[in-house]
Formats: sequence, C-alpha cells, structure tokens
Amino acid sequence: MGSLFRSEEMALCQLFLQSEAAYACVSELGELGLVQFRDLNPDVNAFQRKFVNEVRRCDEMERKLRYLEKEIKKDGIPMLDTGESPEAPQPREMIDLEATFEKLENELREVNQNAEALKRNFLELTELKHILRKTQVFFDEQEGGVNQTTESMTRALITDEARSAGASMGPVQLGFVAGVILRERLPAFERMLWRACRGNVFLRQAMIETPLEDPTNGDQVHKSVFIIFFQGDQLKTRVKKICEGFRATLYPCPEAPADRREMAMGVMTRIEDLNTVLGQTQDHRHRVLVAAAKNLKNWFVKVRKIKAIYHTLNLFNLDVTQKCLIAECWVPLLDIETIQLALRRGTEKSGSSVPPILNRMQTFENPPTYNRTNKFTKAFQALIDAYGVASYREMNPAPYTIITFPFLFAVMFGDLGHGAIMALFGLWMIRKEKGLAAQKTDNEIWNIFFGGRYIIFLMGVFSMYTGLIYNDIFSKSLNIFGSHWHMSYNKSTVLENKYLQLNPNGDYEGDPYPFGMDPIWQVAGANKIIFHNAYKMKISIIFGVIHMVFGVVMSWHNHTYFRNRISMLYEFIPQLVFLLLLFFYMVLLMFIKWIKFAATNAKPYSEACAPSILITFIDMVLFNTPKSPPEHCETYMFFGQHFIQVLFVLVAVGCIPVMLLAKPLLIMQARKQANVQPIAGATSDAETGGVSNGGSHGGGGGPHEEEEELSEIFIHQSIHTIEYVLGSVSHTASYLRLWALSLAHAQLAEVLWTMVLSIGLKQEGWLGGVILTCVFAFWAILTVGILVLMEGLSAFLHTLRLHWVEFQSKFYKGQGYAFQPFSFDAIIENGAASAEAE
Repeated sequence: MGSLFRSEEMALCQLFLQSEAAYACVSELGELGLVQFRDLNPDVNAFQRKFVNEVRRCDEMERKLRYLEKEIKKDGIPMLDTGESPEAPQPREMIDLEATFEKLENELREVNQNAEALKRNFLELTELKHILRKTQVFFDEQEGGVNQTTESMTRALITDEARSAGASMGPVQLGFVAGVILRERLPAFERMLWRACRGNVFLRQAMIETPLEDPTNGDQVHKSVFIIFFQGDQLKTRVKKICEGFRATLYPCPEAPADRREMAMGVMTRIEDLNTVLGQTQDHRHRVLVAAAKNLKNWFVKVRKIKAIYHTLNLFNLDVTQKCLIAECWVPLLDIETIQLALRRGTEKSGSSVPPILNRMQTFENPPTYNRTNKFTKAFQALIDAYGVASYREMNPAPYTIITFPFLFAVMFGDLGHGAIMALFGLWMIRKEKGLAAQKTDNEIWNIFFGGRYIIFLMGVFSMYTGLIYNDIFSKSLNIFGSHWHMSYNKSTVLENKYLQLNPNGDYEGDPYPFGMDPIWQVAGANKIIFHNAYKMKISIIFGVIHMVFGVVMSWHNHTYFRNRISMLYEFIPQLVFLLLLFFYMVLLMFIKWIKFAATNAKPYSEACAPSILITFIDMVLFNTPKSPPEHCETYMFFGQHFIQVLFVLVAVGCIPVMLLAKPLLIMQARKQANVQPIAGATSDAETGGVSNGGSHGGGGGPHEEEEELSEIFIHQSIHTIEYVLGSVSHTASYLRLWALSLAHAQLAEVLWTMVLSIGLKQEGWLGGVILTCVFAFWAILTVGILVLMEGLSAFLHTLRLHWVEFQSKFYKGQGYAFQPFSFDAIIENGAASAEAE
C-alpha cells in the first residue's frame, strides 16, 4: 500500500562523512528535509561537544540581529521579505557576517547613545526655558513688582518664634530654588515640603502645557515648573534634599531680570542648534536601519541555517583518525536515492574527493512514523495525530477521514444556507491562501481556521448536500419538484391550525419524492417533528453501525499486513460477527420495516402493524416473546425471524469467550512448545510493539527481547474484550448525537426565523423597510455567530469524538512517534514563530 494509507517504510542508516565535506552535506540534507538524525553522544554535555564554539558564535549573531530587528520595528521601517530562502553560507563566510553585524551594532549603539545624550541636553534646555518663562511671572505678577511680592513673602515666612520674640518686619533677604518635577508627584512633594519645613517655605508652581519626551525610553511625560522661597541656609539644605528625594531637577535661575533675559536668549540659541544636530543624527540612524532592513530576513535565515547545521554536527561521532564523522539516521526507504544525490552535491561543493557512504543497518527498534501530506491532507492528518501518532506501518485513518469527517459533521449541521456560508468562507481562504499565508500572525484562532480551510470548505459543501436532503435552508424549505401531497384543507386552515396532521390515506399520491424531503412537511405542524425525529434517529444508527463495521474491517488490514494470524482468526472474526449479528441486524430490520410497511391502512402491512425496532431488539437480546400484535397484524416481519434472532444472539454471545481466551491460550501453548520464543504469528501486539514478525524495522523485524508476562497478556486481552463488547452498545448509542444535534440545529434555526426575522417581514410601508433592515442585520449576526460558529464548533467537536473513540478504537492504537526530519523550512518557521511570540 502507498504511504497515503500507511506510513512510509523507514530504514536506519549509518552515514560516513569526511570532516571537510560534513558541513556542506548536512546543509544539503537540511534543504531536502528527509533525514532524522539520532544523537550518538547522549551522555556528553552540550558545552563539551565539538562544535559548541560555532553554536555560540551563531547565538551571538542572532542576538545582534534581534537588536537590529527591535530598532527597526521601533522606527516602523518595513523589512523586505522576498519569500526566498538563501542557501546556508559556507563556514568561511561566518567571519564576514560576524564583522558586518558587529559593525552595524556598534554604529547603531553609538548613534543611539549620541541621540540619547542630545535628547537629554535638549530636555534640560527645554525645561530651563520653561523655568525662565514661568518664574518671570512669579517674580513680576502684578504692577506691584518684586518688592511688594517679596514683602508679602517675607511676612508669611516669619516664624512663630520670631513673632513671639517681638521681631520686626523689616526687609529680609529670601533665598529660592527653581526646578521641574513630574506632575503626578507634585501633590506629595508639596505636602512633604510643608511638613518637613513646618510651613516656613513658599511654593509656587505652574504646569508645562506640552508633554516632554523622556530620552531614556521615548515616552511622553507631563511636568510642572516650581519655585520655592525660603529663609536661611538650613531650610535651603532641607529643601534640596526633598527635591532630590522626589527626583525633581533643579536649574540655576538668576535673580535679576536682565540676567534671566540674557540666559533665555542663550537657551533658545542652543535649542535651535540642538534641533539641527538631532535631526542629522536621526537621519543617519534611519539610513543605517533602512539599509539593514533590506537584508535582515535573509541574515536571520542564514544564521539559523548555520546554527542548525552545527547543532546537527554535534550529534555525530568522530572516528579514531579524527578525519571522518559518523552519523545514524532514519530515512524513508523510497528516498534513499534522493538523499544520496544530495550527499554527492554537498561533497562536490566542499571540494572533497572522498565520497560519502550511506549504509543501511539492521535493527529491532521501532522506526518513526512518517505520513506524506500535502496542503490538502495536512489538516486531516493533524486531526488524527492529535489523538496519537500511528504506530509504524499501522493503517492511517486520515484518507478515510477526508470523507467521513465532513459527512458526519453535515448530518448534524445539515442546512443549505448555513453550509453555504461555511463553504464560501473556506473557499475564500483557499483562493487567497498565498497572500494569507504570507501575512504571518500570532493570532492562534485565525491560524486554526486558516490551517483547517480545506476541512471547513468540505464541511460546508457536505452540509449543503445534507441541507438539500433535509430540504432545510434557514429553517425553510425549497419547493423544487412541487409536492406529492394533495391537501384537502383550505389555505387558512393549513396556515393557522397548529394541530394539523398529514393523512397519508387520502392526501398522499403514493410516489416517493424525487430528492430529499417533501416541502409539505414544513407546514405539518403536528407531525413534522415526529417524522423528523424518527427519520433522523434511524439514519444516525445506520451511519453509526456502518462506520463501526468499517473500523473493524480496517483492523483486518492491520492483521493481514503484520501477518498476525491468531489476531485475525480470534479477534477480527469474532468482533465482526458480534457486530454484524446484533447491531447490523438491527439496521437490516430498519430497512425491512421501511420497505414492507406502508403508511396506509392496508393491513397487515400498515403503519399500525409495524413493530418497534427498539422493542424488537430488546426482546431479541432477552429472548422474550413479542406481545400480541393488533388484529389482522403479523407478529414478525419475515418468516423464521424468531429462530434467526435466537441463533444470532447465541452466536454473538459465543464470540465473547473466543475473543477473551483463544489468543492468550494459544500464546501460552506456543511458549510451552518453544520454551523461549513464541511461534511465528502467535505474538501479541503488546509483545511486538504493534509490529509483528512480518513488519519491516529498517531492514529487519521481530519481537522484543523481553516477553510480556502471561498474566499481563490475559489482563490485556480481558480489558480489550470487555471494552469492545460494552463499547459496541455504548458506541452505537453514541451515534445518536447525530440525531440530537441535527434536531437541535433545525429547531434553533426555526426559533431565530420565527422570533426575529418574521417580525420584520410583517412590517409594511417605508418604516417597515427600515425595521426590516435592522431586524435582518440582527438576524444575520445571530445566524453567523450562533448557528454557524457556535453550532458549527459543537458539531465539529462531536464529529471529532465519533472518529477518535467510536471509529478509531476498532483498529487504531496510535502508539508511535512522529518522524521529525532535519529540515531548514521547519527550523526557520519555528524560529520566526517564536520571534513573533516574543
């Protein structure tokens, strides 16, 4: 079988590379992305490996590139991204890259330091400018001038002790300090001055209207100018300490008006000069960053490739001559020739004359699981791997899930209108996938939607199909083929009578509707829900049993491939017989009932004579005799039904001990005969790790050295049997979620139509048009938000559960580990994603 239905056959290979060619060969393998290397130095510390210095150099280059990226983003400069992936540079090119990054970092840091110093000087001059302006107002408030103000301040600042001593109020020389403080600190600053100086200072403050730029981080801050008058050196010292504690900046302010004017003119001149120098500095910084932005993406790719190569080389071993590197790797068997060609290209690039050697090894280890995917199958494979990675060469459910997943979803979500919305959204993402993929974002919800665009599109298309089958579009019906019912009531009775029922004896023509449901059921208020309930319940059981039977058949393919004859005879056959004789027989009864019994009064095959499938099944399992049917009706649906049912139950019950005991007993017998090794084909899945003697383990296969204890085999088989028998009942009932969610979705859509949109449709006139527009918008929002998104998510999760539990449990173990090749594409993508997250 191809890799679509099973994972790729893998081989464990040993690789010999000359030291001078190892870098180029690993680089070619990284571009190819088909080789998973094993660590041959698991006990060696990461700091003691051969190429640790090269890895450190790459880390340092990455740090410098992240610094450049941060500065580029800070200035809002777009980074050129051609989408191309340059090849990994040769080791000798690392020196040039390091020199380039070192030069750019030093130049940028020097420019930033100069710009910060200039901005700090500019801030100081700007604050001094505001101080000189504001304090001029303090010194010269009104026409009274400085003397009147000083006299009032002096009077205010005379201490209580001076008053009590009878001090005179003659002219006193006051000192003052002026500065700038953050506006939010001003109230606390004022309170502290009052308390610490006991009210013996005089504070005046004024806000600076325009915010100032903080040179350290570029934030805009709001500040205020203040001036503090005091008397004596002791208060001066105390005031300066308080200013220092509140991180207020003090500036010199002359007392004489002429000196203040002269200083203000000098400050304005220096500010103009600083503006010119700052502009030139910013232009130079911008030019450096623009030049770096053109190559930054390519530099990141190159450095990450170099780092990945040296990380991989650290997994290799050196031979005794120190001239050859030895590696072990898992490779897909079909790609060995492609890998050998890549190794030859790497050897030619390095100029080495010694060709690399790739030898296939024999091993009993379980190989990794590798399923080839494309952009269409990738999302479906991700759904399977989320449950568990398939065991090596186990049947892969993903190809079948492409059909069954959207179909079971559509059974629950069936609505032509809602399905169309979902399909159009998926189609839009598919048509625009290149542009949307280029717009990389860390929005996790959007990434999930975009990654599952093909699933969304198929779910929408299948929902449109089931919507046509249900004849349901936004809770209304399509009258394409007319109706096969002739109503004997007038129009008003049909529209107004809530208890109206369709009568098949007089109103039905007798011919089946060409496609889907007859639209007449839309107005059959009384028995519409009864009809839909019975119909959807039965098809849920039918689809569920078929789905489970298909899962059991898939286990036959596993047993056949792994040549596990005992599991095929004593697990697969009893499981299939048990499921067919009980639950598939119940499905057959449904079809027999649909075909044999009509909705007319023609006894003994009328609807009144039709037995209940559920009661029939319960009587069958309990060996009960059916109750006497109504007059002119038959007890059974067909001749010999009672004998067949008894036989089916007995055979099904007889399959249980076969599933429970046959396989462990045969394994025990085989061990007694062989004493040490079990016979071929008689190993359990637990003994072989999911791969029997027939499977290929990189060129060889076989059981593990340590056998599982017989007691554990009996316990494992008992659990497996009980789980299957009880699960057959619970899993069949679990498929009734198809019926329940389908009814719930249809009823919710009808509620939205009846209670929201129909209100707007009943309005008339121009006002009715306005009301209808508003009501329609509200209805559309509820439809998309509740019925499409929330109901769609609910149906998606229920469908996922049906596949993981009810379907895959029949054949899928999912105990493998994923193939993770050394791939530059994956490394660069992960590196870019982590950088965006930071």
